[in-house]
Amino acid sequence: MTVTDRFALDPFGSDIAAESARLRALGPLVPVELPGGIPAWAPTGYDVLRELILDPRVSKDPRRHWRLWPRIGEHPAWGWVLGWIGVVNMLSAYGPDHTRLRRLVAPSFTHRRTEAMLPRVTAIAGDLLDAVAAAGADGSVVDLRAGLAHPLPMRMICELFGVPDELRDDTGELIAAIMDTSDPSPEHAAFVQERIGTVLGALIAHKAAHPGDDMTTELIRVRDEDGDRLGDEELLYTLLLVIGAGFETTVNLIGNAVVALLTRPDQLAAVRAGTVGWDGVVDETLRVHPSIAALPLRFAVTDLKVADVTVPAGDAIITTYAAAGLDPARYGADADVFDATRGAGDHLSFGLGVHRCIGAPLARAEALAALPALFARFPGLRLAVGARELRQVPSFIAFGWREIPVLLGG
Repeated sequence: MTVTDRFALDPFGSDIAAESARLRALGPLVPVELPGGIPAWAPTGYDVLRELILDPRVSKDPRRHWRLWPRIGEHPAWGWVLGWIGVVNMLSAYGPDHTRLRRLVAPSFTHRRTEAMLPRVTAIAGDLLDAVAAAGADGSVVDLRAGLAHPLPMRMICELFGVPDELRDDTGELIAAIMDTSDPSPEHAAFVQERIGTVLGALIAHKAAHPGDDMTTELIRVRDEDGDRLGDEELLYTLLLVIGAGFETTVNLIGNAVVALLTRPDQLAAVRAGTVGWDGVVDETLRVHPSIAALPLRFAVTDLKVADVTVPAGDAIITTYAAAGLDPARYGADADVFDATRGAGDHLSFGLGVHRCIGAPLARAEALAALPALFARFPGLRLAVGARELRQVPSFIAFGWREIPVLLGG
């Protein structure tokens, strides 16, 4: 495959595992085309992705290091990517800028704060399971995504950031619109950009007028204090990053774990028998079904020699967590099989090094509260449809299910 003959990624993410296998067959680093025709390189294995994540010659700053950044306005169908790289936060920062932003944000995600939230996580999960039980008491089909996987992290992230009730639906719809890569139209991109300013601008205004013990108030304080502070634009887009990463990814983590266990009765039986721990379930879910399959974009600061491929300086690279987790060279010939006894704690799905997700402990805590409670409450839980009938969310970025229809059993 030549650079001019690029592999077009499915914008709907219809079968991410199969697409990862096809890419891997083409080589360790494959030229691809993202929705709208954006050219990039896709690492197809664990070692190559890990090498690139840790390489200081790989940047996240498009303004400084993407050769095509000055031409993005010439391509209306590229506008969707601005919600990912046209922002000013840790996701699009490099070197000292990234260090500064992470240092300013990290105190809001302390171990103490996460620990303090655990009783609230457990209480919300219990309330949601009560509602699920009531909805399915007569044998009706219940959507576990809508009933548990979505509202638990949504309520937690809104409480954590002090999002008022009147902005919660708008916040969820904004994050879903950013994750949806099936529509690269300029209209969709313009809608997303407008909603970022409107919804998160309203949140900032609300918390400035009504400060509280929440992360938005804390980030506003960081913006307003003297010295090395957040700028207005950095505050807006930092909220976009931490709310989105703390919400949508956990929705998929919980949902993907439920589906994995319901489609692997042997694994579920081992969990119920206590021979497999819930931490192993979470890690294996993150390996086989990572909440983020591929993240745009990183950029080669200089020419990069990777395996037998040279990535020219200024070219874009996507971070392919799904392909890395399914790599047979790392995880064996059965890498595509969910096996919670595998010991997959080395997965890359929360990132690595200075780019490791600062919200990872909270995501794990929510999953480890919801999953044991769900399966203990409903021992007869089963899917109401065949596994092949489940529909992937319309995204090559997010890896999750639109609905998870289940029957609660007797």
